[in-house]
Amino acid sequence: MAPMKSTARLKLRTCLLMAALVSAPALGQESFRVELGRDGETLGDMRPVFLKFESRPLPAISPAEVARRYQKLFESSDEPEVRIDALNRLNNIRDRSGQEVGFSAEQEAGIYEEVLESYEDILARGSFSGRLDELLYQMAKAHALTGQHQQSIDRLEQLIGLYPKSPLVPEARFRVAEADFSAGRYREAEAGYRQLLDGDGKQDIASKARYMMGWSQFKQGAGAWDRSVESFMALLDQHLPEPERLKSPPAESRDMIEDSFRILAVMAARSDNARSLDRWLAGRNPAPWVPILYDRLADLHAHEGGYQQAVAVNEAFAAAYPDNAAASDMLAQSVEFWQMAGDVEAARVARSDYVARFASDARYTALNGNQKANWRDYSRFLADYHYAGKRWSQSADYYESLALRADNTGEILHLAGDARLQMGRLDQALANFEKAAYTYSHDRSVESAWAAISILRDRLGNRSEPVTEALASLSSAEQRYTNAFGPDARLSALRADLANRWLEAGDGQQALLYARATLDWPQASPREQYAAWLVTARVRQGDGDYPQAEAAWRQALQLVQATPEVAESRDDEQKIQNQLATAIYRQAETAAGAGKTALAVANFQRVETILPGSEIAIKARFDAANTLLKAADWQTAINELRRFRLDFPEDALTAETSEKLVYAYQQSGQPVKAAGELMAAAGSAPEPWPIKLRAAALYHEAGAEPERNDLYQQWLAVAPEPADAKDHLQQQTMRQRLIESGVDVSNQQNILLAREDASEWHSEETLQWAADAALALGSGAAERFAAIALTAPLETTLARKQQAMEQAQTYLLQAESFAGEDVQSEVLYRRAELYRTLASDLMASEVPAELNDMETMQYQMLLEEEAFPLEERAMALHARNHQRITGQGYDQWIARSLEALAGMHPGRYQRELRWMSWNMEGNDDA
Repeated sequence: MAPMKSTARLKLRTCLLMAALVSAPALGQESFRVELGRDGETLGDMRPVFLKFESRPLPAISPAEVARRYQKLFESSDEPEVRIDALNRLNNIRDRSGQEVGFSAEQEAGIYEEVLESYEDILARGSFSGRLDELLYQMAKAHALTGQHQQSIDRLEQLIGLYPKSPLVPEARFRVAEADFSAGRYREAEAGYRQLLDGDGKQDIASKARYMMGWSQFKQGAGAWDRSVESFMALLDQHLPEPERLKSPPAESRDMIEDSFRILAVMAARSDNARSLDRWLAGRNPAPWVPILYDRLADLHAHEGGYQQAVAVNEAFAAAYPDNAAASDMLAQSVEFWQMAGDVEAARVARSDYVARFASDARYTALNGNQKANWRDYSRFLADYHYAGKRWSQSADYYESLALRADNTGEILHLAGDARLQMGRLDQALANFEKAAYTYSHDRSVESAWAAISILRDRLGNRSEPVTEALASLSSAEQRYTNAFGPDARLSALRADLANRWLEAGDGQQALLYARATLDWPQASPREQYAAWLVTARVRQGDGDYPQAEAAWRQALQLVQATPEVAESRDDEQKIQNQLATAIYRQAETAAGAGKTALAVANFQRVETILPGSEIAIKARFDAANTLLKAADWQTAINELRRFRLDFPEDALTAETSEKLVYAYQQSGQPVKAAGELMAAAGSAPEPWPIKLRAAALYHEAGAEPERNDLYQQWLAVAPEPADAKDHLQQQTMRQRLIESGVDVSNQQNILLAREDASEWHSEETLQWAADAALALGSGAAERFAAIALTAPLETTLARKQQAMEQAQTYLLQAESFAGEDVQSEVLYRRAELYRTLASDLMASEVPAELNDMETMQYQMLLEEEAFPLEERAMALHARNHQRITGQGYDQWIARSLEALAGMHPGRYQRELRWMSWNMEGNDDA
């Protein structure tokens, strides 16, 4: 019995399987059907889908009435031509309307047998007034209906050979290829389908041809499977180009799509499995249908009981496409495959791999609801499994990673705390118990809270930790427990213990409380107040409460200034001023960190009022400017930086203002001023050119071309040979921009061309610029060549003209060497025109005056002999350009070559083209 499909696998199938159940396409639409589940025992017996052509547009009048009249005409006429024409029209009406009008299928077979001799007679006499391609097509159909299949194919091949431009040719080619396929001539069938794809077949028949070509390649054996794979994958690309199409694939293509997946999976399974898929997909653009292909291969193995191979396919997909949304479902499917196989340990390992792959927040968040549920179920299973086995570390890791993603977070954190406690990790156990008790309430929150208190009490005996910290933690835990859970008989002993220990130890917060009590006592002496304010200031500053610290430091300063005897040393006042300035500075830092720019700048500037000219005051001024920069208050920052540079020209921080000004100018949309700042800095720099080049880039950004071009020219005049590809690109870019600006164009083009030709580094841009320069120079040389008139003495002017032609040829060939196919059409055209122009000018050249009539005639004949090879060469080059249409497409230079060819050889090239439409005929014998 085949294994059941898992939920994950059902998802990967998307809507394609359901699509196969949809009813047949509507009447009058192009479609085909698939017969699946009827393959043979071997690969060779496997069959493709069955293609069926149907009809298209409706006529404007009643098809039945028109058919009745043509049927009557057919039955009443004795003229073969009339009867054939009436029969053709009946077929066209039926095909266009999609209705069963005219003769029935049984009648039609007999009628075609009856008129077949008339077809042959008309064809032999050549007297048919209609289209002969339609006649051949109808003859082929008549032979097919009468069972003469080879004669039908012969007529179709005759149609193809005699009328290659006929709109009936694509279907004819398809039917010939079908005949080869049916006869087992798979290589010939492949060639036929490929020829149809390379032609101008419409989209619908081209799609069917690609599908049948894939089957033809498959039938040739494993040696042709790579070609078959490419055909089927191209078909999937065509019909499933984006993820939305997976949910609703084209109705007429669903069976063909499903069959393509099936045969691709079969080929992969019979070759190298997932490695074959990896190899076939390598180098292709990512496609939305790839997960389905891997899933079909895994399903195929699972259906055959090859669970290990099925899992290997899933893992290969997850390795190759780790960020694909389907990777999670594939890995979950592996768990189910191992469960089907009865391998419990492999299923556990698969769960572990799944949890590890999606453990990070980013990977987990990207999962959908069912996938997240899988991750949670697997994590809890693994955590409980390791807990039962007393593998505490692994169990705790799984519990902790699961806790914040589960609904019962508190319960899971309690288990994690217990596991950490068992392995002696007290800090981690304490954190887990406290979260379980107070942050994520659960049924055992009281036990979690008391477990945390128990850990803190045990830590009091550990003298490696300061006693005050242990006491603070335990006191906080006691107060927290009391507030959360109320009175408890266990608290009495804890509080008695705490009272004794606080008596032996000191604590900052307790000191702060006592200091506040001292200050509240009216009878406190100035010295006591002074000491209390110092304690308060130090505690507040240590806690980061800088506003309160500033207030306390000011109170202490007032006392020491009013009553000097309270001071402990002579420099108390200076120390207090330093601390006061530091408290203000820290407030500025805090405000800056919170994004409160105005407050931060005001505090930075206040420092100078406490200790003017001091190091901290100068730094505060500098930091004020930096804060404005971070807040993008560019103009104010620029003003502050310039003031700082004026006020403290010798300070070490002043050297940093120039670069900050450049940044501020750039960010405020003043690139020219930024460039000016750089140019000023370059004047005193030991290596000015790196700075000047930055300025040039800013001038370019601002559109200040004269300033930019001046720097470009200066740098190119002294620049060393490029040391790497980056240097080469930089210099070529400058030359190109000079060319685009019209600066020394011809010279820069020649230099750019020479540098690119000599360089070992190229990029698409530099090659294109070189090609453009070569084309421009070649065009100019061609114009100079064309302007040279061939006058007497001919030897002199001809030599000049040939030299100009060679120069133009050199430039054009250089352009082709740089840009290749992109410019080949233009190069071929221009080279051909050089030869054509030379031939034309040679024929029109001045005849020496001293020649008599006979000599003149002989002289002109000699010119013709010289000009003829040149015209032949021109035609050959233009013809080469014409031939490029098939490979490269049509462009303006090919068009101009065709115009030139039409003028040089009108009998061959000056023709009118006629386009004809094509309506598909029924494929009853497909």
